[in-house]
Amino acid sequence: MAASSSSTSSISLQTLRHQTTHSNVVPPPPNVSRSFSQPVRMPVFRSDVNLLNKKVSFTTCNVLAEYESEGGDDESSMNNNSNIKDDVFVTFFREAWPYFTAHRGSTFVVLLSAEVLDSSLLDPILMDISLLHGLGIKFVLVPGTHVQIDKLLAEKGREPKYVGRYRITNPDSLKAAMDSAGRIRLMIEAKLSPGPSLCGIRRHGENRRLHSNVSVASGNFLAAKKRGVVEGIDYEATGEVKKVDVLRIRERLDNDSIVILSNLGYSSSGGVLNCNTYEVATACALALGAEKLICIIDGPILDEWGRLIRFLTLEDADMLIRRRAKQSEIAANYVKAIGEEETSSILPKIGMTSNDRYTATFQNGVGFDNGNGLWSSEQGFAIGGQERLSRSNGYLSELAAAAFVCRGGVQRVHLLDGNVAGVLLKELFQRDGVGTMVASDLYEGTRMAKMDDLPGIRQIFKPLEDSGTLVRRTDEELLNALDSFIVVEREGQVIACAALFPFYEYKCGEVAAIAVSPDCRGQGQGDKLLDYIEKKASSIGLQSLFLLTTRTADWFVRRGFTECSIEDIPVERRKRINLSRGSKYYTKQLLPDTSGIRVDSMFA
Repeated sequence: MAASSSSTSSISLQTLRHQTTHSNVVPPPPNVSRSFSQPVRMPVFRSDVNLLNKKVSFTTCNVLAEYESEGGDDESSMNNNSNIKDDVFVTFFREAWPYFTAHRGSTFVVLLSAEVLDSSLLDPILMDISLLHGLGIKFVLVPGTHVQIDKLLAEKGREPKYVGRYRITNPDSLKAAMDSAGRIRLMIEAKLSPGPSLCGIRRHGENRRLHSNVSVASGNFLAAKKRGVVEGIDYEATGEVKKVDVLRIRERLDNDSIVILSNLGYSSSGGVLNCNTYEVATACALALGAEKLICIIDGPILDEWGRLIRFLTLEDADMLIRRRAKQSEIAANYVKAIGEEETSSILPKIGMTSNDRYTATFQNGVGFDNGNGLWSSEQGFAIGGQERLSRSNGYLSELAAAAFVCRGGVQRVHLLDGNVAGVLLKELFQRDGVGTMVASDLYEGTRMAKMDDLPGIRQIFKPLEDSGTLVRRTDEELLNALDSFIVVEREGQVIACAALFPFYEYKCGEVAAIAVSPDCRGQGQGDKLLDYIEKKASSIGLQSLFLLTTRTADWFVRRGFTECSIEDIPVERRKRINLSRGSKYYTKQLLPDTSGIRVDSMFA
């Protein structure tokens, strides 16, 4: 992926700050307009009831029009409300279908920050985790403990001691850590155990699964070694991750259990060591090869204007952290952990699959395989201490941990504000989500075409032109249209290409010449190009896309295109259509893009 440094110019690191939010603030509901031909507003049901006067008034809305207010005496009003609610439910459920398929069977490591565990936010989050577990997602939960440990120490008149990212775990701190970890584990197990509510479910018949508790597993999955004496400071019972028992964790996950991985590790001599929660979570995600690491924290990551940063490439995140290396000890530790090389050199090489990246792997219960030479002294990434507690650098600590894990091979890291109601569901089952995502592989190898790509494009086109799937183009025609082409490059070879021809007067664009090398089909390259084209079109103000096709209609229909008339094609394009080909015409309305992905800067 060739993101330019200018892509981060609009993001100030000063703005990765802590914003206090309140659990009683309900975020606006998701936009459901994507399934309707015209924009709609989310139905809001407000009722003013006066039982003494038996007068009821409702606010209702017409899904395809504006809100309407009317008296509640008419029974049809209540029926309309019920119908609208049902329609919205069906719409949401159908929109979530692709996500059900994508997430089923995936392994997510979820870090629950100590601040979230110490609040009323925990219950609904665990309820949603239980729900998602029922949909086939495998969870490893890593709960934080530092807030609870500090409270127990304060009750005994003791002061917590931190040096850098680590706590000095003296005997009092170790006892508090053991008490906190045990209480938190029991609390999570208790809250997860009941499973879903059985209210109203009996109408669908008896099912033994409904009466089965959610299985929760924990154990001695984490081996640790003493941090020891570093620069003359004895960290006492503070530990560092030595290994994660992947085999036994996988056994529990495959047996349909949610795994709780405590930050207490066990030494080879039989001692208990207090490890850094983020080091445990990041090491676990890397060792398991998890699809996602999700950190549920106590606030959002904002830019300098107070807006949520929804998306960062690994390169963006890396540059933001490196710029703060002199002011932030955690940022400096990140640079030290991954090396001083230039930002562009840390990115995965073009052509590597997700399984080939610098993934630390677990071998025979012995530890991590660092065959690539990376992270010879660290298996996870620790954050904490006074810098994180004071939030002097906002959420830079969490961002550093996210970048570290992406660097190690976990493709997606999500930093979510636990104050947002239903944050897990909204992040995982909506196109743009509600948190900050750091991704290592989005549009990898994709860039605008240049003169040297002409032979590669021509080579991809030839078999498709010979079969009549694509219109045959001369070299001159290709050269004249080159500025509109996007290519995907792998190991110096063009493996896929597509073009976007905008018609600004009509606020639409033509998608043309999507082609993938035969050796690379079935790998999602076409979807990558189409997704990029849609974001590019939105970024330049286009509201819809259209295309002409003779052989690939089904592929486009599955991706949201619908057949249309030639009259829906811009007039100037109509004049150039070869009617003898008998092409079919398809169009797609574009949704407003709030993902935060800046294609203009990534591929400039």
